Amino acid sequence: MELIPWAKPNLWGNEQKYISEALESTWISGGPFVERFERDFEEFSNVRFALATSNGTTALHLAYLGLGLGDGDEVIVPGFAFMAAANMAINIGALPIFAEVDPDTWCVTANTIEKCISPRTKAIVPIHTYGNVCEMDNILALAIKHKIPVIEDAAEAFTSRYKGKLAGTMADLGTYSFQATKTITTGEGGMVTTENEELNHKMILHRSHGMLRKTFYWHEVPGQNFRLTNLQAALGVAQLEKLDSIISGRKKVCASYAELLSDIDGFRLQYFPPEVDGLPWAIALKLDKKAFPQGRDTVLQQMRDFNIETRPGFYAANLMKHIYSNAQSMPVSEETSRQVISLPTYPTLRDEQVEYISSKLIGLKR
Repeated sequence: MELIPWAKPNLWGNEQKYISEALESTWISGGPFVERFERDFEEFSNVRFALATSNGTTALHLAYLGLGLGDGDEVIVPGFAFMAAANMAINIGALPIFAEVDPDTWCVTANTIEKCISPRTKAIVPIHTYGNVCEMDNILALAIKHKIPVIEDAAEAFTSRYKGKLAGTMADLGTYSFQATKTITTGEGGMVTTENEELNHKMILHRSHGMLRKTFYWHEVPGQNFRLTNLQAALGVAQLEKLDSIISGRKKVCASYAELLSDIDGFRLQYFPPEVDGLPWAIALKLDKKAFPQGRDTVLQQMRDFNIETRPGFYAANLMKHIYSNAQSMPVSEETSRQVISLPTYPTLRDEQVEYISSKLIGLKR
């Protein structure tokens, strides 16, 4: 069996055509495809404002700047997740406060967040890990009670829904990633969305050196350069055009994994509650220590020996004390971090490949 990569971008539509158009126009930095991508994203997501950014991390950074976060502020983030939200908090002088996650969904809950709220809390960032969606009704009710803004990190959950609402569209702000492994890709890229016109204006300023187009080289604020290029946006436009086929392809692969792995002793797939219509970024499962005494990391290497690329779970924040010295013990996040493995998940994965991956994983049980 040839190597089965963990991820593979889907570039079978108008990507090459649109990139060629962008090149021929000579607009390779900013350009019309950027605005077109933003408008198409707004239309799909039914949001008022969408701002394209250079990646999902700068989308988070831009959201923080829009809210005016800075020195001494506290930002509540999950203890188990990709750490971009925590890292960006540190980079603006704020302090990430880590909330425990649910043992089945691997997402934060209103109860775990509430334990972290203090007078210094200035933002809550629920992360929709692996394409699952946090319990947003309870989280938003908690945030309203304490008058704390919420930023949904939907980098891994584009097109997932909670009670019919798209991930990233329920809070004050939503952020997305279009990195090469994500549901849609621009190579690197991101988006930040909001319904708030004032927030949108602030983020527009910060995205482009703090300048407005009407006056060259006049800085309103000490901004950044978080802009997406016209070439990347051309990819994004083409990706959105075929979004239905990307979604259906991913759902088919996920359904095949579920059929093959759901009833097997020795591991548990990430739990998606009934109110969540999730589109997994990656199929992930937690290995039972008794069934896999060789340990998760050995399993990763054994799968590699079968020409299957897999990935470990994210490191829990309190396992990285050299960065997150304030992170307290979080048993669920720690166990999840050490036991999770994620499998290749992309629309062009063939049925026989899903069966091969599943059978090899099952065969590693003791």
